[in-house]
Amino acid sequence: MAGSTDTLEPMALVLVVEDEPEIAEILEGYLRREGFRTERASDGRQALNLLRAARPDLVLLDIMLPEMDGLEVLRRIRSSGHTPVILVTARAEDLDKLLGLELGADDYVTKPFSPREVVARVKAVLRRVVLAEAPKEVLRVGPLEIDSEKVVARLGGVRLELTPTEFRLLETLARTPGKAFSRAELLEAALPDSDALERVVDVHLKNLRRKLEAAGGAGLLETVRGVGYRLWTE
Repeated sequence: MAGSTDTLEPMALVLVVEDEPEIAEILEGYLRREGFRTERASDGRQALNLLRAARPDLVLLDIMLPEMDGLEVLRRIRSSGHTPVILVTARAEDLDKLLGLELGADDYVTKPFSPREVVARVKAVLRRVVLAEAPKEVLRVGPLEIDSEKVVARLGGVRLELTPTEFRLLETLARTPGKAFSRAELLEAALPDSDALERVVDVHLKNLRRKLEAAGGAGLLETVRGVGYRLWTE
């Protein structure tokens, strides 16, 4: 990644995907004022082209776009990589937000929003990515291996294709295998600067469980009724 503001994100490249020019200009202005570089796309197809050409550190993605909506753009981003994505939506219903997170978004903001809030969310998501990339030990729990330095998790030698949030959740659970974590604890660990609802954790863990099971790890991630979740390897 290019770098970070406050020693975490300076000069990181943010792709702003927004079809309303005035909103896009405001967002780019605030981001550049904080030291970010920006690229802009006004529709979904242009966004995917810029994603390949510019390789941004983060995508700020409006859901309502011409040509191809933001959720389809997100599906395609996630089918080929793990670039952090923050969804921007004018629809306040939780279903829209949760659907985006289920597809692999890292956070969301709802219109109308404060540009300063959006910049704060961008910094928070990039900070989580940078911290995940900081040198750390390799965790081994049963057949599971988590390399926090390389941000890579393997199960029985099979690499798991995880989003940054899914990786943080798995890492948190693996540090204390067998412990039942509440949704609030997991939300704080994986999305500490977000105002996401606790049940958003359920969506991320549903995706994580599906990926573990696909790699032969059925039963590794347990739901603890009335409490939350735990990693169970016995």
